[in-house]
Amino acid sequence: MAFRLFPAPAAHKPLLPADKVKAIYSKERIKVFIGIFIGYAAYYFVRKNFSFAVPELQKLGYSKGELGLAASALSIAYGFSKFIMGNVSDRSNARYFLTIGLVLSSFTMIFMGLIPFATSSIAVMFIILFINGWVQGMGWPPCGRVVAHWYSVRERGTTMSIWNLAHNIGGFFVGPLTVLGFELFAGWQGMLYFPGMVAIVFALVAFWLVRDTPQSVGLPPIEEYNNDYPKSYDAKTQEKEFSAKEIFFKYVFNNRLLWFIAVANAFVYLVRNGIINWAPTFLQEAKGFTKSEAAWASGGYELAAIPGTLLCGLMSDKLFKGRRAPVTIIYMVFTFIAVLIYWLNPGNSHVVQNASLWAIGFFIYGPVMLIGVQAIDLVPKKAAGTAAGLTGLFGYFIGDLLANAALGHLVDQYGWDTSFITILVACVFAIFFTSFTWNREKKNLSNLTPLSH
Repeated sequence: MAFRLFPAPAAHKPLLPADKVKAIYSKERIKVFIGIFIGYAAYYFVRKNFSFAVPELQKLGYSKGELGLAASALSIAYGFSKFIMGNVSDRSNARYFLTIGLVLSSFTMIFMGLIPFATSSIAVMFIILFINGWVQGMGWPPCGRVVAHWYSVRERGTTMSIWNLAHNIGGFFVGPLTVLGFELFAGWQGMLYFPGMVAIVFALVAFWLVRDTPQSVGLPPIEEYNNDYPKSYDAKTQEKEFSAKEIFFKYVFNNRLLWFIAVANAFVYLVRNGIINWAPTFLQEAKGFTKSEAAWASGGYELAAIPGTLLCGLMSDKLFKGRRAPVTIIYMVFTFIAVLIYWLNPGNSHVVQNASLWAIGFFIYGPVMLIGVQAIDLVPKKAAGTAAGLTGLFGYFIGDLLANAALGHLVDQYGWDTSFITILVACVFAIFFTSFTWNREKKNLSNLTPLSH
């Protein structure tokens, strides 16, 4: 038997009696959803906590630029890992994969907080944060695999929009956790290792709740249970485990539409991070905000994402019957308008400025979520992690990099106007590349009416 670093997909168990399926299916779906929600939220505890320790690390003599370089290792590694580890995830048991990644990520932060050598130089911190970024890439793919197996096409948009709130919940709690760590252990190191300890507890809970596939607990495939078959559904393909070569070359690299939405995702991330990463600076330099006002305005951007993302998922499932492209395009059109107002607000009204920034947050996070769902829709379930990983690679490594380095350079050389023109052009390109999937979704749409068991 070939060596496997991670456990193989869970074996199928004999089907349960028909009279027990409905009750058990409902209960198991709730459990696995809670598991991937709290599991992924905990990934943020050990992804974002380093930034809270930066002011303390500066007291050790490190500059902002040096610490920024160290922190960039996480983003670089995460972008590539989400793609590579997505493929490994497609050939692994999601229950174990999600948990192992979270525990390993937690250990990197515990190590950094407890061992003085780990913060002894920028090079050492870069390496540790790179490792953390790589195992962080083990978070999204198994969650995508779970959703693909436990929720059918016409309910994934709603499911993913709710699950996507784990980003916001996890990002919200990382601040209080670092403060609590600082106070409990009377030192800045607690800001690193305490969130790691908490994340391990969450990992164990996620392991207890998550199950790899319905078949692993004696239940039928979700398409059969919901009587919700896409036109392209083929049980032999959808329920078969693939090799890495088959996933990459048969279902991902040769999938033209997947490449279109991956490129679209790069532009969506450029808009999202290009706005929020520079909002505090832009609002203070160009719109007369104080540091406190800019901080509150930026916080509202993240909160506005919650209702926007939920509405986006509901629209794609209920209004457009499982289609993602129309909603992504609608949201990007409104994002374009909001960016225009945010940039050109003539009277420098704080009310208009805040409302336009929050409108961008409301609309831009929908496409961020929905492109991941669309990637899952465009491939067989057993290739879901790799497909979502490809879009993530473009989003993080290209979009995020351009949002930081390229926009910063444009502002330095040519001023804010050029950077906003770039962001508006990115909105147009996101719409353009998403539009190529419009007809494919029509063809793949299920013929069936409301879901039934």
